[in-house]
Amino acid sequence: MKLAAFLLLPRLLTTEPPAGAVKLNPPHVNMRVNEASATRSPWIDANGWQLMRTPGKQFYYKVTGDAATLAAAESFAYGSDALISTDAAGEKAFEKMMVFLRTVPEAKDLQPVADFGVVDDGSDQTGEVLNLLTRQNLLFKIEKTEDKKFSVNVRVGSKEYPAEEASNPGFVAHKVRSQIGDDRRSIRLYGSEVVVARYVAKEARARVYLINYSNRPVRGLRVRVRGAYSKGEARLYNIADAKLEDWVRDGGATEFSIPELSAFAVIDLSR
Repeated sequence: MKLAAFLLLPRLLTTEPPAGAVKLNPPHVNMRVNEASATRSPWIDANGWQLMRTPGKQFYYKVTGDAATLAAAESFAYGSDALISTDAAGEKAFEKMMVFLRTVPEAKDLQPVADFGVVDDGSDQTGEVLNLLTRQNLLFKIEKTEDKKFSVNVRVGSKEYPAEEASNPGFVAHKVRSQIGDDRRSIRLYGSEVVVARYVAKEARARVYLINYSNRPVRGLRVRVRGAYSKGEARLYNIADAKLEDWVRDGGATEFSIPELSAFAVIDLSR
């Protein structure tokens, strides 16, 4: 099958990384103690914000074992030019993911969906905000200046988003979510804190990428997207004959469940 030009396939890196290539962190989940309680909460090390922040750059990962699976899935979901350096176990994991990625059809000019804008000044502080917004599945467009089509435009250091507040990216993410309102968010996930979504659409078609950053399957993941879609086709890594369940259209939104999600899924929606 033909793959869309912007959905680049990752490649193994067997030499030194090219000059100018941006090194990314190994994607995975850390369990950290929640300071507000005795529980442990997941902290996702994901690179989607960096892939969106510097489009057109070449990236590389240095990972081992199953992390090569996530690196390949992550770079593919964001349409990035990525090279992956790994060990023998990682090469096997990478090739297995590549077999799956080659089954994903052309995306046909689908464009990233955004619910608000973020003016990027290139600072580390803004980078941390972008990082947390991505992990919390709050869909944004990175801007040079504020876009009037959005009711919410985040600019770190502005009166509405002072630098003191931005030193706590979680506070900013909570503030943005409140301003948008959950009912107006383009995508919401229920049943997991370790899955990051990317949502692209155009007219009557849409695609959802789901990356599971943990090392175990997520069962019963519920997905809600804005838009009334009547059909959905699921491609789930490592799961044959995948089906979407409990399909519901309500109030201009569509919901469905994924019985089991391993590392990666591509869901195509149509009207």
